[in-house]
Amino acid sequence: MEALDQYYVDKLNEIAEEIQASEELVTYLEEEEESDYKLMQEMFEPKIGAIYESVSAYYPLQLIALEKYLLDERFEGLYLPKIIGFTVLRGEINDRYKYILPQDHFKDVLMAICNSANFDIIRQRIGQSVQMGFALSSDIWITNLLNEVTNKKINYFLRSMKKDDYRILKERIAGYNRYKRQFKDAKYLSTVFPTNMSELKILFTSLKSFLLHRLELKANNESLISPIATFLSNEDFQKTDEIVEILCLYANFWDLDKEYMAHLNGVFNKVRTEIPNFPEKYLTYLMFLQNSPLDVDAAAENRVSAIVSRDIQDELTEYYNLVETIHTKGYLEEATIEEVNTFYNNHEGRSLINECVRKVIYGYYTRLINNLEERDYNELINLARKSYPVYMKIFGNQQFNQDVEDSSMIYIKKLLKRYTDKRGKDYQDIKKFVASTFIELGFMKKKEVVELFKTRRKKKKPTPTAKETF
Repeated sequence: MEALDQYYVDKLNEIAEEIQASEELVTYLEEEEESDYKLMQEMFEPKIGAIYESVSAYYPLQLIALEKYLLDERFEGLYLPKIIGFTVLRGEINDRYKYILPQDHFKDVLMAICNSANFDIIRQRIGQSVQMGFALSSDIWITNLLNEVTNKKINYFLRSMKKDDYRILKERIAGYNRYKRQFKDAKYLSTVFPTNMSELKILFTSLKSFLLHRLELKANNESLISPIATFLSNEDFQKTDEIVEILCLYANFWDLDKEYMAHLNGVFNKVRTEIPNFPEKYLTYLMFLQNSPLDVDAAAENRVSAIVSRDIQDELTEYYNLVETIHTKGYLEEATIEEVNTFYNNHEGRSLINECVRKVIYGYYTRLINNLEERDYNELINLARKSYPVYMKIFGNQQFNQDVEDSSMIYIKKLLKRYTDKRGKDYQDIKKFVASTFIELGFMKKKEVVELFKTRRKKKKPTPTAKETF
């Protein structure tokens, strides 16, 4: 956990002082009406939320410190209902949908709410979060927490949050997924970078999930460069398989200045020669990334290619020499196609390195297709007629063919929604293309083409009976 930057501390102190000096608080303390507390929520929670969003966007490692700061009584429990939801979802769970580690931060936030003078109002907004947090926690953990709550009314409330349905795994999974969907647009994940081997084993999965999540969000991750570099500098970690995955993520997706690039270069090529089967382990994780929502595009692979020492003769040198050719000369050029063919034939067809090469070519196809407007369908026609058969022949891989077919069909169905005039030139061009090229490529059979372009007759409304007309 990183300490909260002083800039944010000062901003929060300003809000706390504003809350304490506000007429809304005075009115609430005098009248003790729920409506008055809601006025405070409407006035101050957006201000707290703006700070939270800024920290989560640029300094996610400071989120825990920020949340702890908001436990101060001066904030009157404002924003804590959202925070307790974040703490519930932040914990790593196992296949039984139980926390792998006790969630102390969830407990701290919950206890702060229980000890708040405004508990009776705040509890109306935390029921679902507490139910899910308890469902994911062990009975022993819950019992220990309840033993610390001496107020009978609050203790009774917490006991009522143990939902019997969530004792059943199926219900727990369904409840967790429903709950998580409520926070799908929120940036609440944080992490702790391990500093020793014991922490590495415990924290690595959550660390990796956090980094992947930040990359999928396309968030600003500059503040993570220094802690990642510190992690990579740990000589104990440099002997582990875990560092291979972090290196793969870091090298592909972070833009670094000269100093950090030189550091990455040194660590990457050092462990590349010291960790047994490093190329295989690296390519295995690279393939995972190629199959993930992340885009391992030319920019990503060029970042890695720039640090892969060609003095080391291994599969990484071979692979990045090839992808450098693909990205610089173009995957449609004859010289590139010939080089891919030679490379592919020099390795076993189902080998890991060949699968990564297939993903590189498929990535070009999907990026082009996904960015095509409906009016640009001739680009797909040219690609399918000229390029598809070439790479399908080189690879001879059914999964590659299926993936290309799936991406192409998604686009074709978009075209058929756009071009509905069956006598129009566009519709006829698309139909002729599918009827010839897709059959030649083995994507479809004649019957399937007929079915795709068959006119769907609208169901006739039943004729009303004589009785129904009156």
